[in-house]
Amino acid sequence: MSYIPQGIIVAMTTPMTADEKLCEQELRNQVRRYINTGIHGLFCLGTNGEFYALSCEEKLRVMEVVLEENRGRLPVCVGTGCVTTKDTVFLSQKAQELGADAVSVVTPYFGEVSQKKLVEHYKAVAKSIDIGVILYNIPARTGCSISRQTLETLAGVDNIIGIKDSSGNFDNTLQYLEATGREFPVLSGNDSLILSTLTAGGAGGIAGTANLFPNKLASIYDSWKAGDLKQAVLIQDGIRAIRDCMKLGNPNTVIKRAQNLLGWPVGPVRSPFGGDYEAWDGRIADVLDQYYKDWN
Repeated sequence: MSYIPQGIIVAMTTPMTADEKLCEQELRNQVRRYINTGIHGLFCLGTNGEFYALSCEEKLRVMEVVLEENRGRLPVCVGTGCVTTKDTVFLSQKAQELGADAVSVVTPYFGEVSQKKLVEHYKAVAKSIDIGVILYNIPARTGCSISRQTLETLAGVDNIIGIKDSSGNFDNTLQYLEATGREFPVLSGNDSLILSTLTAGGAGGIAGTANLFPNKLASIYDSWKAGDLKQAVLIQDGIRAIRDCMKLGNPNTVIKRAQNLLGWPVGPVRSPFGGDYEAWDGRIADVLDQYYKDWN
């Protein structure tokens, strides 16, 4: 195991046809597009990838297509988190078999989970594979949060190589960094906090807005790494307008709609998670045109 998550990793959407079937050709197109943008890694089957709306067979096919098309050119992380440990282990082992560099494992959801059981869950997953496990904390969606103390324990487990914090609470991110001595990769799952996370000692971000402007999102990290904080701030501040559009509805629905408006036919999100596009499109298009026409 050698992969260390860092930089800006695109939280890929999953392209679909008008009748909500997987669109494999457009998925391949998107993989090829990202490879040429300077992005630092691919992450499929996360929240933006609608993992919660896909069958097991569809998830396996998405893994296959992304890894086939990528051909080792970028690190690939696959979302394998399920409600149960058994199902998570199964998908994680499949991801390893197919050649993924790491898996991202969201906390179990719907049922209440104690911190003790969280530790047992993640240890079981990490023990079942030889590739890295990135923990995924998104309590607003799962109803479950990885505590500072739990992270402190899990950071010392073999194969657990990082955490994505999508809590949106920067104080929580700081607690994670403090708990692990800033030696364990902490990645922002909130695109507005990427630069703040980097300057505090984090490793980067897994970004949904990178679906729209991967080159610019990547440049936040690259500029920061090069010591050009002024440029990093400029790009970080520049995504505020599109981030404000997330208030229109389900955030990953907004991202997918914006991709379509930019000319990338990734199709709809699966029902019932669509949006009121007649009301949305004007605002999203105005933002894309006003702020980002030179960012594509």
